[in-house]
Amino acid sequence: MELLSPAGHWEAMVAAVQCGADAVYLGCGDLNARRGAKNFSLQELPRAVSYCHTRGVKVYLTVNTLVTDREMDAAREQLLLASRCGVDAVIVQDWGLASLARSAAPDLPLHGSTQMTIHSLAGVEAAAELGLRCAVLSRELSREDIRSICQKSPIAIEVFAHGALCMSWSGQCAMSALIGERSGNRGLCAQPCRLPYRLDGGKTGHPLSLKDMNLASHLGELEKMGVSVLKLEGRMKRPEYVAVITRIYAALLKEKRLPTAEELEQLERAFSRSGFTGGYWQGDTGPHMFGTRSESAPDPAALFKEARAAYEKEDRRTVPVSLSAEISANRPARLTADDGAGRTYTAQGPVPEPARTKPLTEADLSARLAKTGGTAFRAETVEVRLDGGLSLPVSAVNGLRREALDGLASLRGAPPERREGPVPPLPESPCAWPDAPALTVSLTRAEQLTDAVAAGAEIVYLPAERLGDFDALPPGPEYCVSLPRVCKDREETALLALLERGKELGCVSLAVQNIGQVRLSERLGLRARGDFGLNVFNSRSLEQLKCWGLESAVVSFELRHEQVRDLRKCLPCEAIVYGRLPLMITENCLISNGLGGCRTKDLRGLCRKPHALTDRRGEAFPILPVFGCRSEIENSKVFYLADKPEFRRCGLRYARLRFTGEPPEACEAVLAQFRAGEGEPPENFTRGLFYRGVE
Repeated sequence: MELLSPAGHWEAMVAAVQCGADAVYLGCGDLNARRGAKNFSLQELPRAVSYCHTRGVKVYLTVNTLVTDREMDAAREQLLLASRCGVDAVIVQDWGLASLARSAAPDLPLHGSTQMTIHSLAGVEAAAELGLRCAVLSRELSREDIRSICQKSPIAIEVFAHGALCMSWSGQCAMSALIGERSGNRGLCAQPCRLPYRLDGGKTGHPLSLKDMNLASHLGELEKMGVSVLKLEGRMKRPEYVAVITRIYAALLKEKRLPTAEELEQLERAFSRSGFTGGYWQGDTGPHMFGTRSESAPDPAALFKEARAAYEKEDRRTVPVSLSAEISANRPARLTADDGAGRTYTAQGPVPEPARTKPLTEADLSARLAKTGGTAFRAETVEVRLDGGLSLPVSAVNGLRREALDGLASLRGAPPERREGPVPPLPESPCAWPDAPALTVSLTRAEQLTDAVAAGAEIVYLPAERLGDFDALPPGPEYCVSLPRVCKDREETALLALLERGKELGCVSLAVQNIGQVRLSERLGLRARGDFGLNVFNSRSLEQLKCWGLESAVVSFELRHEQVRDLRKCLPCEAIVYGRLPLMITENCLISNGLGGCRTKDLRGLCRKPHALTDRRGEAFPILPVFGCRSEIENSKVFYLADKPEFRRCGLRYARLRFTGEPPEACEAVLAQFRAGEGEPPENFTRGLFYRGVE
């Protein structure tokens, strides 16, 4: 099982390599999910790859953000640089970028980021069909979920083992973007989950701040499951932190043992939030998973000083080599270095002279050649073939050794030969709609579906988890089941039963939220549309969805209207233009956590009552219960564009009104305002990111 360590900058990379990492992941420029880290420049990347490869360590480059159309050229250049300098794989989130990479650098391996929200076997299989070689599973999966996926996965599986946990499912958080214009999907999360909140006006606490994960005691089980890569989090952390956690995890893997009490204490001293949690791994969510960084946390100064001294002192990560010297009369001295992996380099020195006093001996020459300190190598064996009576200066021996090892290092750090290809041009926009978009509505409760709502919408989206509440559907619109953004494999049977109910009611399509759901429509004989969970941010993503057979796609609500307008619309596009935008979807049920446990099993009791989180400024964020006893946090302000003409000029086929907590009469009134193209915004409203966009 490969140990993958974070490298937020050069010193952290050195710390990870020297302390035992099998691979490091790092970012370069702005197209990575940790833009706040120092990261690597384009000029540093080849040198970093060479440093790691010389020492037998892989390098994964993170290009794991959503990418705009205007950034695609820069992304292509970064992918080509990664391929040319021998990066072992690129970690991606954006499906459009993945498509670009397959064309531009077809031999460059791709891994699916945790930002892809891959959490089911179907999701892994879909990733494999698209050419990904490894899927990074969502952090919310239990040991049983991971084991089940590994048993049948066609590609390698990477699992998060240690470090900070996001409250929201990765790739599905817009809280930082909508509140502060700093998008987590663009690498600039402001971590609003670490702030204090109150549930339903109660006591202030930190209901969104999870403890750090620590699976150090479960590595043997993970390896037996078939997990290929074990990931440590921390690209924003100090290099000493990287050194400590890498050293401990590397030792546990190498020695196949459990951590000692001292090692567990060191992990906690390095960094933790009120200790650690293994709640997701154990399938045991609840208040015990939450914590904050205390001011009285143990001081790691001594631990970090020791760690720094260890990785700074010398090159501890050395590669064993065999050295073979041939010193013969009347011939140039030769030294061959062999790394045992098929690479050899032969250096040639001066012709030895007859000894005037003391001749060179095999023992003396072997001892000199074995002095490889200050290099990435250690002499495991030294073989000497030496004619008698010869002399060779110490400087010549040292130079011979230096040239041989430098040459071998160059061979080990040399990039493989990889193909490069042209990127197909994007198609024109045959599906750009010249007229005002047709209105669609998404509902959360059966009573919101009145005859007036049905008559005024071209498509009505019904939540899968509430299909049992509908007795009959008014005629007129297309009825589409909105699939849950998260559905684990063990929940699929319950979901399929709900979808059969949807077909009985007359639903003819599914709104797909993640790649694991793409084939579901084929199994059920229903049409497929792409929903906002797919994070469509650029034209190439639209092209990918079209290849999947989707009939339309909702574009990301983090895009400005000009960016939406300029998309090459190869399939009909939809945008949300009204409603409380979803900020997070959480595996932990916030209502149950805050009120002392779940008091109902059928979503009709406690979950049907209104609940909200209130922040330190008095803004209330409604909580919407969703499929699987999860929570969706909605924005405190209502997104409203009825009085704005720009969304009608973006080439959209559909414009969606997203109704969550509104009563039926409010739904009808808002729909009438949008149909008329005018209206008064509600008191607490926002224009979202439609005009501002994100960094």
